[in-house]
Amino acid sequence: MVNVIQSITARLWLSIAPLLVVVCPYAHGEWKSSPPRHGSRSPWVLTWRDEFDGANGTAPDPSKWVADTGGNGWGNNELQSYTSRVQNVRQENGHLVIEAVKEKFTGLDGVERDYTSARLKTQGRFSQKYGRFEARIQIPAGQGVWPAFWMLGDDFGKTRWPACGEIDIMENVGSEPAIVHGSLHGPGYSGSDTYALPRGHFTEGFHIFAVEWESRAVRFYVDGKLYATRTPVALPAGQTWPFDHPFFILLNLAVGGTMPGSPSDSTAFPQRMLVDYVRVYSRR
Repeated sequence: MVNVIQSITARLWLSIAPLLVVVCPYAHGEWKSSPPRHGSRSPWVLTWRDEFDGANGTAPDPSKWVADTGGNGWGNNELQSYTSRVQNVRQENGHLVIEAVKEKFTGLDGVERDYTSARLKTQGRFSQKYGRFEARIQIPAGQGVWPAFWMLGDDFGKTRWPACGEIDIMENVGSEPAIVHGSLHGPGYSGSDTYALPRGHFTEGFHIFAVEWESRAVRFYVDGKLYATRTPVALPAGQTWPFDHPFFILLNLAVGGTMPGSPSDSTAFPQRMLVDYVRVYSRR
């Protein structure tokens, strides 16, 4: 998500990586479950959460979230300016709303863009090494729309990307409403996997997107179904595994960029990404 151009050139890892993929039938609908239980006792302990239950029209909790702002393309040739305005990010009816709007806007960086949206992060507020990270989200659809739920290593400000590591728990190309991507990005490599709904589109309801991350593996889930596992065994020779330190969380809705392309005349605005909750767990 930080730099798609570089990650695309590194797709060699994807072609050589041993990968466990579990494909499970899923009856179309909405999931509301917490982490899977094994026996009578859950292996998980809740460590952080946001249920977005604040008053309608209020900003997300500033003790948990920081808004990234600006219109600099964000390393991906994106077309929006991110703002902290309630027009673009707010709590509403028990959800977080991230709304992309088609409008001329000049941010504090002095760049005029044709779209606005929002990007939130927990950097400096919360990070965790290993565990289960999940969110219940309804994504939008349309050419050029790019919603994501992801994580960066909390040494991002020192080592920068991609040495800090990136875990994309869910990202979607808006022209493919039935498909989501789960990815890892590290220094010199990138690996991405996809999950397709057997029926319907992700835009038609809420779905739970999660990773279970431990020292030597990252497992990707949609609605409780494991669809990919990544391990350091698959790394190109001489490459390091940077997924061994705390990561912080990001939520954003981009417009345009290298991965989804630009909006077309058929793309309707505004577009909304709805987040019911974000929850983080550690193993007992």
